[in-house]
Amino acid sequence: MQEIIILLLPVPKIADLSGIPTEGGNTTIESFSKSKRYLLKMHLSEKQLDTFYCGSTFNGRKKVLHRDSGYAPATSDRDRETRLEWEHVVPAYAFGMSFPYWSGYGEDPHPDCFDSKGSPIPNRKCTEKNSKQFRYMQADLHNLRPVIGAVNGLRSNYEFGEIRGESREFGDCDMEIDSRKKRAEPPEGVRGDIGRTYLYMAAAYPDVQFLTDRQRRQMEEWSANDPVDAWECKRERLISRMQGNRNAVVKAACEQAGL
Repeated sequence: MQEIIILLLPVPKIADLSGIPTEGGNTTIESFSKSKRYLLKMHLSEKQLDTFYCGSTFNGRKKVLHRDSGYAPATSDRDRETRLEWEHVVPAYAFGMSFPYWSGYGEDPHPDCFDSKGSPIPNRKCTEKNSKQFRYMQADLHNLRPVIGAVNGLRSNYEFGEIRGESREFGDCDMEIDSRKKRAEPPEGVRGDIGRTYLYMAAAYPDVQFLTDRQRRQMEEWSANDPVDAWECKRERLISRMQGNRNAVVKAACEQAGL
């Protein structure tokens, strides 16, 4: 009789969210398209025109200019290398996987994920169609940052972490992406912003579990090592007026810093 051995892989432990300040998430804006328009208008009004990771500037035509940033294109997609996009710091994939409309795509689609011809609808599109909670999370202004389109595409839905070595794919921009390990290492100057965004999203939407214990420790470390600055604090306040809720993690850090 042939012996069958089943290997049980460890399941990442979901983070304990106690101790993370929260005032709830977005419950007003459902449209990702509207969120992008709101943010572009806000950044133009405040003259905050640097892309998040690499510092290249953008304009009202959604074009990115690399003149003084030292950024070097890493792809042959000339259009996306100069196009402004709005990236989810916490990828839509990360929180979308918690929704039943997303997880079954391609193998066992949800009954509501078929079009009129009986063909399966892509997971993100189906989740957006059927879940208001997902639409709120997808459109949450606190989780969106202006980035170079090509960098957004290469980052994909990879989680953040540290990568061994210093592979500079983007010239002077210290953004590293390992497609084999599906990991992205951001520049040190934005790690705190990223950490506070992850902690906010996890605490603001506690029923949608995506943050592990390991990730929480990483994000808290990044937040501690890269404190808030004046623009991050002002940005949080401006967004709260548009969206109606605070990023309580940033709010607390700004109050502590006197900003």
